[in-house]
Amino acid sequence: MRESVIYQEILEEGKAEGKAEKARNVAINLLRIGMSLPQIAQVTELSIEQVEEIQKSIQGS
Repeated sequence: MRESVIYQEILEEGKAEGKAEKARNVAINLLRIGMSLPQIAQVTELSIEQVEEIQKSIQGS
């Protein structure tokens, strides 16, 4: 029974990581086409601060 709970926790963590990575990739694409930060935050459900960090990371590369 405990193994099932641990497996479920790992599965949920993986789903959250996947969702976060997808939001980051969408934000990168929207930044590249010139969408505004508030719009990107709204579409991706990221904070404006998170979008700004993503913007900084892609400008530095």
